[in-house]
Parts: sequence; structure tokens; C-alpha cells
Amino acid sequence: MVGSEQSLRVLVEKWLGAVGAGHLHVRSIHRIRAGRRRCVCVEVERASSAFSSAFVSFTLFFFRHDDGAWHIYPPEAVRPAMSLSRLAA
Repeated sequence: MVGSEQSLRVLVEKWLGAVGAGHLHVRSIHRIRAGRRRCVCVEVERASSAFSSAFVSFTLFFFRHDDGAWHIYPPEAVRPAMSLSRLAA
């Protein structure tokens, strides 16, 4: 695996900590554009404290970039570019 490329599971555990399977939910999976760009919405519920029965919910979005790596920020938009190399003969 490339150094910057991590599995989505490793990244979720990094941001949300080790969570039992019953408290972690993949809410949605979206395809941003054709190709490998995807967005995954992950939600986790935790007890607000050891002495309380109330739960706190966290939601994070993970985006897959063109290089195959997952990040919590969206990939940069592809912008039109001009090049002089095509004009030089």
C-alpha cells in the first residue's frame, strides 16, 4: 500500500476510535464523479459519560481522492488549464 493510502476502516478508527460494530453505522455511500471518487457518511454513537444513559452521536464524511487515499476533506475540483506546449510546433 502506498504510504498516503489507507483503508477506510483504518481512517475511521483513527478519527472515531475503536468502536463496537453495534454502534458504528455507514449512513450513505455516494459517487461524486465517474471513476474512483466516492463519499461515505459514517455515524457513531457513544455514551456521553460512564454515569449517564444519554448518547452522543458523531457523523463524519470520508472522501476518496484520485490517488486512492481516503480523507475527511473533499478532493480538489478539476479546473480547466491552458498549456503553451500544444501551441509550440
